[in-house]
Amino acid sequence: MYMEYLISIVLAFIVAFSATPIAKKIAFKIGAVDIPKDNRRMHKKPIALFGGAAIVSGFLVSVIFNLITASDIFFINHAPHELWGIFTGIVIIVAMGILDDIKHIRAKLKLAFQLAAAIAVVVISDTRISVVTNPFSSAGYSQLPDFVSYPLTIFWIVGITNAINLIDGLDGLAAGVSSISSLSLFFVSILNITMGPDPYTSIITAALAGATLGFLPFNFNPAKIFMGETGSAFLGFVLGVISIQGTLKSYAAISIAIPLLVLGLPLFDTTFAILRRLISGKPVMSADRGHLHHRLIDMGLSQKQSVLVMYIASAALGLCAIVLANKGVLSAIILLISVSVFVIGGARFMNEISSEAEESSGEEENKDGHVKIIENP
Repeated sequence: MYMEYLISIVLAFIVAFSATPIAKKIAFKIGAVDIPKDNRRMHKKPIALFGGAAIVSGFLVSVIFNLITASDIFFINHAPHELWGIFTGIVIIVAMGILDDIKHIRAKLKLAFQLAAAIAVVVISDTRISVVTNPFSSAGYSQLPDFVSYPLTIFWIVGITNAINLIDGLDGLAAGVSSISSLSLFFVSILNITMGPDPYTSIITAALAGATLGFLPFNFNPAKIFMGETGSAFLGFVLGVISIQGTLKSYAAISIAIPLLVLGLPLFDTTFAILRRLISGKPVMSADRGHLHHRLIDMGLSQKQSVLVMYIASAALGLCAIVLANKGVLSAIILLISVSVFVIGGARFMNEISSEAEESSGEEENKDGHVKIIENP
């Protein structure tokens, strides 16, 4: 299966990379363009949305190719059951994204689409969070009753969908974090000790990572195109669903910790944003400049530096999830503490290094200019 995983990533990358310029052309024709209107926007000129269509194309081509050609009988036998649900949800969520990129629909209507997509997954494929970690139980977990399991699953999927959307505030941020999260879940699915390797989850996450990485060269600062709601909602939805199908359905006591670590960055940012708005008396769905990436910018970091810090933090959490699945809780805790010290410290002094570099560059320019004046009085 390892060659098929590699093919999934590369195929999704090629299709998404090739489709992005096409998506940009279509965006201007259908009016899917982001025009900066407030100080929350980091860009100053209109930029095409609809890059998410390229991500979706790369993902679907890769997954369908595997459905047709996969040699692993497990994937062929189990994929239809879970894929029908996720594909139905993707149709709903992508339709919502396209409408929002063109017409900018209201938050309540977007929430209705998200709920419909989540319910479709739960009903069609019976995807749900059925157990939670319970240290007081001899088994290490507790079975959830249906009246708790189903609403919790829908809440999780909708929550992750919005979490990815909320971090989509800097060039390349949502695409890069989603790529890292997908790759983390991919490695966890291969190293799944309790249930054995999971070809279904591996192929889905490999295709998602490849498609997002194919789009990233056009989206990294300075961005030539944005993924829009089509891309951020799609990425959040698929990550929310596959984290349940790949890890949360496990009866292992550590199963809940893995997606929480992998998706820790967007989850923390979303939770903090909700609490911040509730405390200040603002509507939960209102926009502000209090997100993690905004705070890094306000610290003096550039867009690229802020995005790289977020990448490193997301990669560190993903690595902890992989270590947790492979080596256990203690190793993951040691790794998390060790890495956190360096990530936080590095982010704190990164702007000072950048300032020193700019000052040094300015001195060199002045020096060169002085020499030219002497040579050509």
